[in-house]
Amino acid sequence: MNSFFRNALSLLALALLAGCASPLPRPADKGIAFAVLGDTPYNASEIVQLDALIDQLNREELAFVVHVGDITSGGGPCTDAWFEARKAQFNRVRHPFILIPGDNDWTDCHRSGMDPMDRLAKFRELFAAGTHSLGGRSMPVERQSGAHAAYREHMRWETGRVLFVTLNVQGSNNNLGRTSAMDAEYRQRMSAVTAWIDEAERLVTEKKLAGLVLLSQANPDFEETWHAKAHAGAPDGFAEFRAALRTLAKRLAKPILFVHGDTHSYQLDRPLKDPATGAPFSNFTRLEVWGSPWVRWVRGSLHPDAPIPFYVENTAP
Repeated sequence: MNSFFRNALSLLALALLAGCASPLPRPADKGIAFAVLGDTPYNASEIVQLDALIDQLNREELAFVVHVGDITSGGGPCTDAWFEARKAQFNRVRHPFILIPGDNDWTDCHRSGMDPMDRLAKFRELFAAGTHSLGGRSMPVERQSGAHAAYREHMRWETGRVLFVTLNVQGSNNNLGRTSAMDAEYRQRMSAVTAWIDEAERLVTEKKLAGLVLLSQANPDFEETWHAKAHAGAPDGFAEFRAALRTLAKRLAKPILFVHGDTHSYQLDRPLKDPATGAPFSNFTRLEVWGSPWVRWVRGSLHPDAPIPFYVENTAP
């Protein structure tokens, strides 16, 4: 998590909700519902709140649930015991459950004296094994293979003629600029990320799907306003990712929804701009989900016959 700007955005959360109209038109039908959440639980209190949220999700009719990462706080714990307890908790969800790693779950574990790569390996062992999701009712997922087969957290599945794709893109400057070893990790991982995005574009085009949903942990600083202050002297760990998203939005003539966590405040907007014109890409919408201290979920729905095949509804009171 990027604590520098999380607090500022948290203070503005209600203003954002009140002042911003949704860029997604409300469809006429109910569609196929799914849920997204992230950045929780950070402490014992949030564990209890998350159990209550899971009870709520279990009363809903949902195709699947996605957690976009950070299942512990920025200072840990990153222990096996904490991760195993979270797996047991998430498996209470009666729907298919997808979990993406967050920076608190591996890259930031050096803060509590643990090795990030060891923690990522443990995450993969617990949460990214096999060919199916977690949850009481699992669903098949396809994982990245070939030269990038190590990145088992990179998944994809198709629901309602929309392709869903998970990406290991992290807060804390995407693990760039801390050590030379982690810089090498960043380069290898981003090679896998860009290849996975390229494959997603190809599949959506070849199969004539209605749209694409990308999901990752990191807020990639679309506005390019906080990086210099939060990571003074370090290279921008999101520049390559933003460039890949701009290329995708230019080439793919289909609606794209990008879902992330990291800065903990609900946002639904169109922040990705074409550098040639300065105008936002009209086919690219960003959703940021709630995060600690708010333990909430966001409802999404799929409408494959609509011009924009997905809709987002904030469930917060």
